[in-house]
Amino acid sequence: MTGPTKSGRRPRTGHDWKLLKEACTALLPRLPELVDEHLRQLGEHSPVYGSVLPYDVQWREAEEAMRIGIEAISAPRASPRRDLEYAEEAGRRRAQQGLPLDLVVHSYRNAGYLVWDSLLEGTAGKDPEKLAVLMRSATMVWSAVDAQAAVASDAYRATELELRRRTDEQLQALLDALLEGRSAPGLAARAAAGLDLPEHGPYAVVVLRVERRDGREAFHRQIQRAGFRFIWRMRTDCEVGVVALGTAENGGEVGGLDGLARLLDGRCPGPGGISPVVGGLAELGRARRLAELALRTCPPGSTGIVRLDRRMPTALVVSQPELAGRLVTDVLGEVLALEPADRAVLLETLDAWLDCEGSAGRAAGRLYCHRNTVFNRLRRLEQLTSRSLARPRDLVEVALAVEAHRLTPG
Repeated sequence: MTGPTKSGRRPRTGHDWKLLKEACTALLPRLPELVDEHLRQLGEHSPVYGSVLPYDVQWREAEEAMRIGIEAISAPRASPRRDLEYAEEAGRRRAQQGLPLDLVVHSYRNAGYLVWDSLLEGTAGKDPEKLAVLMRSATMVWSAVDAQAAVASDAYRATELELRRRTDEQLQALLDALLEGRSAPGLAARAAAGLDLPEHGPYAVVVLRVERRDGREAFHRQIQRAGFRFIWRMRTDCEVGVVALGTAENGGEVGGLDGLARLLDGRCPGPGGISPVVGGLAELGRARRLAELALRTCPPGSTGIVRLDRRMPTALVVSQPELAGRLVTDVLGEVLALEPADRAVLLETLDAWLDCEGSAGRAAGRLYCHRNTVFNRLRRLEQLTSRSLARPRDLVEVALAVEAHRLTPG
C-alpha cells in the first residue's frame, strides 16, 4: 500500500505527474494478481494472518488498500489523503481482530515492495523517461509507505489501549461484584477466566487500612512470593487484596494463612485483617466481610496484620457494638469512673496479667513492680467490677469488656 506522506513531495512538474499517473493507471488491471501474490507471501511469512481473518475478507481488504495506495501515488497535490484515512481505519480493525502489530507493519512493507517492483517491471520500466520519473519519485513513495505504517500503528496502539482499559474495567467490575457478595449465574466462572485464576481453590482476602502516599505501587510490588498470587483493589480508605493461596503442587509448603501473615507482617503500612480460607471465588464476599471484621479488632494506633481465626473473641465483641457498649458499662463502669491515672494503672495491670497467662510474677516483671502490687491491683479490680478473676465466666466477661473498651473510638 503506497501513497505520499502528509508532507511528501509530488512529482515537481506536470509532465512528471502525467507519466507517473499513466504508470499507475496501467498497473491497476494487474491488481488482482498483486493481491494474490501479497497474500501468498504473507501466509509464508506467518500463519497468523490466516488464523485471524478468512481469506476472502483478507483479499477484499488488501485489494481496497492497494488500490487506494496506487491511486494516491499520482493523485493531485490537494487531493484528500484517503490512503492515510484507510490506514487509520485498518489499524483500528487489526487491533480489534487481535493481529499482532509487527504483522500489521510487515503487511504494509510487503505491499509497498510489490507495488514498487510492479511499477518498475511494467510499462514504466521499459521506457527510460518513465523510469527516470519513477526513480525521482522513489523517496516520496517509500516515505508514503512509512507514513501509512505509522498511522496504522498509532491507531492500533490507541485502540489496543482502549480495549485493554475496557477489559480491565470489566474484570475489575467482576472482581468487585464477587467482593461485594453479589450472586449471578456464571459470575465466578467469568472472573476466573478473565483474571486467569482457578474458580475453585484456597483463597483469602486481606483488607489494609492505609493512608494514600507516594510509593503505593512499590509497596505492592514487594508483596510477591511463590505460593501466593495477589490482586489488589483500591478503596477510599483501604486496600483489598484477593490472595490465591498455593497448593501442594505449586508451593503449598509456603502457602496458607501462616505464610501469608508472615509475608505481610512488617511490609504493609497500617493495620490489616486477614480472612479465614474460603473454597473459591464465589465466596470472596464472605471472606471480605470477615477480613474487615478482623481489621476492626485492631486498636487505634495498631500497625499489625491480624488473622480473624486468632481474634475470634474480640471479633464477637466488635461485631455487636451495642452489646459491646453495654458490656463495657456493666463490667467496667466503676473502673472508668476513676481518675484517669488510677484507671490507666489498673487496666495496664490487667492487660499485663492477661498477656502473661495469669502469672503475677511475669506481669510484675513487665510492669517493674512487686508481684504483691499486681495482686493488690487485681483485687481492687475485682471489687470495682464485682467479678472474680478466678471464676472462668467472670474472667471472660472482664477480658471481653477490656477488649471492647480498647476498641471504642476515642
